[in-house]
Formats: sequence, C-alpha cells, structure tokens
Amino acid sequence: MMSEQQRYKLHWITAIIEMLKTMKEAILPLVVLVFANGWKGGGTGPWYFEYLSFIIFGVLIISLFVSGIIKWKRFEYWFEDDELRIESGLFVKKKRYIPFDRIQSLDYTEGIFHRPFGLVKVKVETAGGSSMKKAEGELTAITKVAAERIKIELAEAKKRKKEKPVVEGEETLLADDSWEVPVEETVSLRKIFSMSTKDLLILATTSGGIGVILSGVAIFMSQFADLIPFEWMYEEISAFIKFGVLIVAIAVFLGLFGVWILSVGMTFLSHYNFTVSLDKEDIIITRGLLEKKRVTVPLKRIQSVVLIENPFRKVFGYASVKIHSAGGGVGESSRINLFPLVKRSEVETYLSEIFPELYLEEPSKKPTSKGRPYYYRIDFLWMLPVIGALIYFFFPYGLFSLTIIPVIVAYGIWQHRSAAYEIVDHQLIMRFRAFSLQTAYTMKKRIQSMEMNKATSIDVKGSRLF
Repeated sequence: MMSEQQRYKLHWITAIIEMLKTMKEAILPLVVLVFANGWKGGGTGPWYFEYLSFIIFGVLIISLFVSGIIKWKRFEYWFEDDELRIESGLFVKKKRYIPFDRIQSLDYTEGIFHRPFGLVKVKVETAGGSSMKKAEGELTAITKVAAERIKIELAEAKKRKKEKPVVEGEETLLADDSWEVPVEETVSLRKIFSMSTKDLLILATTSGGIGVILSGVAIFMSQFADLIPFEWMYEEISAFIKFGVLIVAIAVFLGLFGVWILSVGMTFLSHYNFTVSLDKEDIIITRGLLEKKRVTVPLKRIQSVVLIENPFRKVFGYASVKIHSAGGGVGESSRINLFPLVKRSEVETYLSEIFPELYLEEPSKKPTSKGRPYYYRIDFLWMLPVIGALIYFFFPYGLFSLTIIPVIVAYGIWQHRSAAYEIVDHQLIMRFRAFSLQTAYTMKKRIQSMEMNKATSIDVKGSRLF
C-alpha cells in the first residue's frame, strides 16, 4: 500500500483554458445571436434592449470565467493504493480511480497557453477505456515536473507488482516533498525517424486538408442558410461575371489557391518536427509547432502495421505507414500515423528497427480469377438503377452515364490485381486497394477475430483489412 496521499492542484491557467474550451462550444449560439439581433437593437424600448447583445455576451463571458475558476479550484488528484485518483465537481463530486496497471499510455500536449509557463496537458489512456475518443483521465495543465512524477509513480507501481512480495520498509517511493527524478528512471530515447522540411512540404502539399476546409464551409453555410444574404451574393456574382470569363477564372483560381495555402499551413504546423523515438516498451511520437504533442504507444498494444502507397505520392517515391493500437473493446482499435510521409525505399529499414520480428516481404499469393467479379459486382448492381434514371430523365444526354459501367469494371479489376496475401510462420500479410494500395502486416497472436463473407470479403479485426 502506498504511503503517498498528498493531493495536488492544477495550474491556475486551467481556469482560462476551461473558459475558452466552453466558449468554443458556445460559438455557434453567439454567432446566431449576433446575426439575429446585431450588436445593437432597433433603437426603441428601454436602453438595455439597445445593448442586449453586449449584455448577453458579457454575462456569458463572466459566467464561463467563473465556471472555469470553479473547475480549477475543485479539481484535485493524488496517488494512493497504486491508483491515480481524480476528484472534481462543485455540487456533484465526481471521483475517478485509475489503477496504474490499467494505464496504457500518458500522452502530453503543450499548447500556446502551456509553453510560457512550462506546463503540459496529460491524457491518461487506459486499456479497456469507456470511450475511444475521450481519455480516461485528463489533467489540463500541470508542470513538467509534476507530469514526470506521474511517470515515476507508474513505473514504481509496475516494479512493485513484479517484485512482490515486497519486504516492509524497503519501498523506493519518493518522499512527499521530493520531486526529483531518480537517475535509474531516466530513459534515453532512441530516435528512429524524423521528417525534414522538404518532407513536410510534400506532405502538406499532397494532403487532403483543402477538402476539410471546403466541407467545413459547406456545413457552416447549411447551418446558417437563413442568415446568409444569398440574393445579394447572387447579384454581386452576376455583376462580377460580366467582367469576362478570364477574370472569373482568375478569381476562382486565386480563391482555391488561398484555400490550398491555408491547408498547407495547417498541415505544416501540426506535423512540424515530427519525430518517432523508441524506448524499451513504447513508441514515442512528438509533433507540432504551436501545439506540441507527444503520444506514447506501447509496443505490446500494436495489432498491425499498414503500409499505404498513394498513387500520387508513389510517383515521387513516397509512402506512409499507420499502426493499429488496441482499444477498449473487442474489435476496437485506433489508427495512428507512424510515418506520415517516408521514402518507400527506407520503409523496411525503419520498421525493422521498431519491429525486428516482423516479416516485411511483399505477399506473393494472388486471389483466383473466380473471385474477380466480386470486386465490382456490388458497385455494378447498385449503379444500374442510377444509370437507368439518368437515361430516362435526361435522354439523350443521359446515355453518357453508360460510360460509368466500364469505369466500375476497370476499377474492380484494378483492385483484384492489386490484392495478395501471405502466411509466414507467425504472421499474416494482406495487400488490398481502395484508391491507395495498402499492405497490412499482422501477427497471428494479435488477431482478435476474423469475419468471412462469401459474397464480399474478409475482415480481420485488429488490422481492418477490407
């Protein structure tokens, strides 16, 4: 039983971070309020009607700030009985006990509010957690020394578990007032992979960030369609078109170029200084410029390694690698970018350093010719009614939709030719294609389940192959 029961608080910056986090969630109601009422009323009625939006906005800011202070004041954590214990809440106190032996990883994030004070946000990920998207425990802002203390407590708990029974009086816990890191606990990380500036630019240039931005604009417009002055916009666009096709084409190009530059910048900032390091039991991934993130992935939790070869990046000799890390429930796993962009010729070298037992040769066994129709039959069947409707309502131009049929068949044949598999001793290798060619390497002992569908495909849980 641990003697350490001293309770610790989060840093005061937590109050501001919590306020901004809640404000972010309330941004849509605020936008609706401003669009609906404006910053001022119509000039009639009492004076407070004139500044109703200002008053509501001010009350909301004060309420959120007070709420952030309360969350900060009422949040405590401590270590007891080989557990990380968290207590929070004002009117309803919530207590969460996280056993150290269930903690899968500690992930660190340094945001723009953390760095000036030397703080980090710590997410506690557990095996068998209740949610794949939400961490089991989260410490919004603590010092780096305090974060290191959690690692020490975790290491000590694991050490005691291995060395049981422990002789009374020989525990090696730190004293209550000690925050120094023991020399034996300091682990030297071995750097495996890092992205150069050139690689970052290629990654940012070929990423799909522009689609995310455009889809976000479309969602915003759909949510506030009643508030957007479409008639005025239509009149302005109609007047602008009169300047000529060339001017309009240049304007559209500049607009798309601006969105592309924005997506490149977002990708560059989020993947800046992307580094993969290795210690005895974990893969450590760090990245980010404005918000520095550090993710720990235990090697024993990795279910499969997937090599992804995008046709566009393949032209330049690049590929990417993702790993599947086991989640909370059966069949659940999270996809993690191990190498967002890497030279195809160097993939085997890097993977061999991390997974020396992995067989990385190309699979050689191909599916039989009898299975070829199953790659395009489903798409072919559901497209027939669509093609028929297009021909019926848009005849004769609808006849051009018949060109979809050879495209579907050619795509299915392309998928069939790309597919392959191999079983080598303790390992399963499967290659398949959606648009990008993917090769999944899975250890047999890491396969959780396998579903076989005679009409479609095979789905191996843990590697999610098809």
